[in-house]
Amino acid sequence: MIKPFTIGITGGSGSGKTFFIKNLESRFTDTELCLISQDHYYHPREMQQHDERGIKNFDLPESIDHKQFQLDIQTLKRGEILKKKEYTFNNPNVTPKILEFKPAPVIIVEGLFVQYFPDLEKELDLKIFIEAKDHVKLSRRIKRDNEERGYDLEDVLYRYENHVMPVYETLIKPLKHRADIVIPNNSNFNRALDFLTLAIKAKIAG
Repeated sequence: MIKPFTIGITGGSGSGKTFFIKNLESRFTDTELCLISQDHYYHPREMQQHDERGIKNFDLPESIDHKQFQLDIQTLKRGEILKKKEYTFNNPNVTPKILEFKPAPVIIVEGLFVQYFPDLEKELDLKIFIEAKDHVKLSRRIKRDNEERGYDLEDVLYRYENHVMPVYETLIKPLKHRADIVIPNNSNFNRALDFLTLAIKAKIAG
């Protein structure tokens, strides 16, 4: 079996990682590309750390089960099918599904901390960092957390100022210099998407 080519995509919360990857994924079949996200590896809510106001902080490295994340990436690299229960945060309107990940020649590993943990970073053959201006990230975060995770506006703004930005500035932003490719995503990313698509197709073709 040929070793899959593993691409790590990271960036600040609201930088557009998910939207970029969905567009990238749409250009391939599931036999060509497999996407696995950090979002499915949060520890249970009762294990999450609280801040001084007693609010759970999902934006800390400790919120992620990175050891299991690495083991599951290795499972895919061995050519094995992976099944994982969906993580739904605190949204009572979402019933968790059992997700199935099939091995493919290219594996996309996405998440805030995929370059932060050395054990995850060493699994990556190519590292991509997506960045956006702070006001753009905040706007996207408001939309996502309100619609997908059930947080109200006051809660979103508090978390952004007290959880998201401190972690980004101290832990995530410094990783940018270690990335192989940095993609600015303030308005659109079409040229970067086209370039990466061609590179992946060439890799698949051998």
